[in-house]
Amino acid sequence: MNHPERGEVRYLLAGAFYRMAYHQFGRHGAPAVVCVHGLTRSGRDFDALALGLADKFHVICPDLPGRGGSDWLPDASLYEPPAYVQALAHLLAQIGGPVMWVGTSLGGICGMAVAAALGNPISRMVLNDVGPMVPGAALRRIRDYISQTRPEFRDMLALEKHLREIHAPFGNLTDRQWEHLTKTSARPLPGGRVALHYDPGIAKPIRSSLAIDTELWPWWNKITVPVLAIRGENSDLLLPQTLERMVKSGARALIVKDAGHAPALMDTPSIRAVREFLLETSA
Repeated sequence: MNHPERGEVRYLLAGAFYRMAYHQFGRHGAPAVVCVHGLTRSGRDFDALALGLADKFHVICPDLPGRGGSDWLPDASLYEPPAYVQALAHLLAQIGGPVMWVGTSLGGICGMAVAAALGNPISRMVLNDVGPMVPGAALRRIRDYISQTRPEFRDMLALEKHLREIHAPFGNLTDRQWEHLTKTSARPLPGGRVALHYDPGIAKPIRSSLAIDTELWPWWNKITVPVLAIRGENSDLLLPQTLERMVKSGARALIVKDAGHAPALMDTPSIRAVREFLLETSA
């Protein structure tokens, strides 16, 4: 398939079933790649990467609970990694075989949690600008911007202006790429106004968090599969010393120039690097 095909999986969480939507590219039956987005984003962020992989892989890009086409949760306190991992585990069960994982920020945290679990299906993992130590200063920055984000915009141009400002660290994107991100970030409202695609409730847990350095090294130490660690050159979330420690323990590193947190993975060199890594056979 050259264009994304929509799908969904139902998952059980806190006594109720919900829908998690996804888009998929490539051929069913090809090696599976699951791409999981960051905190305020959606699976459509991976369209460019997925198209760059679709000739060799079956690429599945879910919208985490409360984002994109997925159900919003009635209890906003559930918008935390354990709930996301539970929803993603249902998706992995539906896939029913080995998968490779590409995770940006929050999506990488979920990937580390899965890859650290006994009997997990992950065979190879790409961590995009996230690692086993998440600095409190970066968490406070994220908490501040998500708390201050306006819920509505007068039109798509106003939304695009907002996205260009808050996601400038994505890198040097073209006008067409910003237009794509805007289109896939919008939820239409009456009168031509638009809102961001996610439930504003996703901000509740991070607003109430202490936002201190978060150590995930116990997970990392249980991960045995090959890892490609991508860092935006100016990232405040994946620090150089964290990346260095990851590399010393066996990860491969890729630095994306002129990007911060987190590289959009829409440029040709990044897509080529991810593709080559996923195409390698495990040693």
